[in-house]
Amino acid sequence: MNDSPAFGAPAASVPLTLAQVLPSSWPALNTMTVFGLLLAFGVLGGLLAARARWLPSITGFMVFGLLIGPSGLGLLSKEALSGASVLVDIALGLILFRLGVTLHPTKALRNKPLLVTALAESLLTFGLILALMLFINAPPVVAVLAAAIAVSSSPAVLIHVSEELHAKGPTLDRTESLVAANNVLSFLMFSLALPVALVGERFELKTALVLPVYQMLGAIVVSVAVAWLVTSIARLTRNDEAHFRFALVVGAVTLTLGLAQALNVSGLFAGLSLGIACRWLQGRTRLTRVEFGGGGDVFFIILFVFAGANLHLKEVILYGPIALAFVGARIFAKLGTVYGCGLAFRQSHRSALASGMMLIPMAGLAIGLVQTTSQLMPELGGRVAAIVLAAVALFETIGPPLTALALRFAGEAGRALPESDGAETTAATSPAEQA
Repeated sequence: MNDSPAFGAPAASVPLTLAQVLPSSWPALNTMTVFGLLLAFGVLGGLLAARARWLPSITGFMVFGLLIGPSGLGLLSKEALSGASVLVDIALGLILFRLGVTLHPTKALRNKPLLVTALAESLLTFGLILALMLFINAPPVVAVLAAAIAVSSSPAVLIHVSEELHAKGPTLDRTESLVAANNVLSFLMFSLALPVALVGERFELKTALVLPVYQMLGAIVVSVAVAWLVTSIARLTRNDEAHFRFALVVGAVTLTLGLAQALNVSGLFAGLSLGIACRWLQGRTRLTRVEFGGGGDVFFIILFVFAGANLHLKEVILYGPIALAFVGARIFAKLGTVYGCGLAFRQSHRSALASGMMLIPMAGLAIGLVQTTSQLMPELGGRVAAIVLAAVALFETIGPPLTALALRFAGEAGRALPESDGAETTAATSPAEQA
């Protein structure tokens, strides 16, 4: 009975040859391979950067990303990088969550120095970039969108450099809240400008008005729902179960990003809102105080090596003069306003200047908003991307060293000892104390 066709393969089956089993050409890079290459070359770049004490490891990550990317050796193609974008989405989502927990919505509204400074520097940045774009004869819609994107700052650079330098202090705390606030304001300005751009691209008026509101409010609803779920679970954890809380944070971010993608709402704003919602629902305890540790380094490396690999040197050279003017105007607006407001609210000269310097880097949210523009309006998005991404390339180059310089200038580098050092010190002194 076992020989019947119903129970086995046909009797005349042809054995597979070696040529049929082995790959006939060099296989295309899959997500796993790209992930491994990003980490391997990122760690190498970070190690080499660490040999120069003045150079942040982010710079090493980006240089080696550029080296293996399409503008360098071409080890990673545009298609391979595009296929691995989900890794960057998770990394950026975790970083935006980490930034969001520094901003309590009700306390931020009652914090007059934070509110005034954030509004002043965001509005001045928007105004100066808008004037610059109109001066170079950019279409008004492109000018408005680019100005809204320019308001954003890079949380990833600030968080990673401050952790690498073991920085801690009031200047860093204020700057983290400012970065969170101006990223929220950047997204709001972008959402307000988007309907005009969509109507100009022959979208129906109803669609142009409803879509940005839906994407923003939908992101808030998704983030609050996930925050309620994970903070409820986090309350069940004990003090010694930090590893569970870290897993819960990663799960919360990926769940939020997945729901945002499924519902076609903004994943970037959802990640930031998730952190704010967790802070609001639970306060700075347990979940909102989770330290990423070594696991967090993986996400930072992925993000910055990927950013380096995606740098387009031809665009930087082509739009270099415009990008330099963009960078100069944005630095003047943010540094000047934050410094002036800081002195007005009786901050020290060093603290006010350092805080303004740390707001200069621009990367993740800006790239995300450019991608949103390109997806909705390919032709218009290409014009915005050409200018903004050239400026981002310059900001990503000067941003990490400038942030490190600012933390040292403020006197806050080296204040927070690594956890391992503290643990080792405790372990070493405990026997002596007991004796």
